[in-house]
Amino acid sequence: MMPFANLTAQREAYKSELEEAENAVLDSGCYIGGPAVADLERKLADFCGIEHAITCGSGTEALTIALMALGVVPGDEVIVPDFTFIAPAECVAFLGAVPKFADIDPETLQIDPESVKALIGPKTRGIIGVDLFGQCAPFAELRRIADEHGLWILEDAAQAFGASQESNDSGLGPRRACTLGDISITSFYPSKPLGCYGDGGAIFTSDARLAEKVRMLANHGCRERYLHETVGMNSRLDALQAAILRVKLRHFEDELKVRRENARKYNDFFAAFGDIQPQRIAPGNTSTYAQYTLLVRDRETFIQVLDRAQVPHCIHYPMPLHRQPCFAGAGCIADGSKNHAEIASQKAVSLPVCAFTDVDFIIDKLRSVL
Repeated sequence: MMPFANLTAQREAYKSELEEAENAVLDSGCYIGGPAVADLERKLADFCGIEHAITCGSGTEALTIALMALGVVPGDEVIVPDFTFIAPAECVAFLGAVPKFADIDPETLQIDPESVKALIGPKTRGIIGVDLFGQCAPFAELRRIADEHGLWILEDAAQAFGASQESNDSGLGPRRACTLGDISITSFYPSKPLGCYGDGGAIFTSDARLAEKVRMLANHGCRERYLHETVGMNSRLDALQAAILRVKLRHFEDELKVRRENARKYNDFFAAFGDIQPQRIAPGNTSTYAQYTLLVRDRETFIQVLDRAQVPHCIHYPMPLHRQPCFAGAGCIADGSKNHAEIASQKAVSLPVCAFTDVDFIIDKLRSVL
């Protein structure tokens, strides 16, 4: 069966560039920090159009550090979407705070601003907007809510580095993912649209004070060596991963074009099936298509079709977060007024869409069995 994300083909395509970059780091003897990491941070910030990009050990660590920099303490409440990977809620709970689970829009699968409003209480400190499957959350609406209630916004762009959203600010044009929160994060996990060869992440902000706190927290609470101003952690992107990411970043825009063309081909094919609906991309948004996700009325039967056609697939995600055992009895609250998160968890299935996936071949195989 073909891979869900064809990382082997990607390496073959850029092999000489990658080997040259890898050997330069290995020969330098500078494996942690140094010029490769510093240069990558500049390139990431320039790509997004933001002042500060700080790399770290993973997307999950990026979330934790960002929450620490925002001042989250035990007893605080943070609103997160109920339908997403566990990391945003997990990091909130890890710091002793309480995740409150907002429902989602049934078509875009993004956090529902109306549900967010219903969950705000006296202990609410902020909102985590997750750019699910590569599309930005509805940040204009979230910003209005946050400003009204004195809350911060953390953008989890772990799946959306390279996406964009039209700005409501006159004349500014679209803004990139990783610039839409007071602080934003992304992940460089290997299967992400921009991925390294292990774990990696980055934190973005235009706030110099927050950027300084992030750098300190990621470095054992230090600005000056052996002077620990606060309790921090050790979260660093190594130079070899930075070198790999610099190579892949050169080709990133071209890969995004292929991902979007692959998604268009899928959209055209599935338009003939009324019980199969692709995730809707909201007006003004572009998506990285970290996954190509469908909502299928009879998912079990559809998965049997995929298996007969030998098409790889994943279920993102099999249950809403509020039903995860780790949150039982933790004081978490879910907005159950609509239950769109529950419905999505029963219908969602994702197909391969990376720039090295032969989507025409997949569609032909599906056509032969549908």
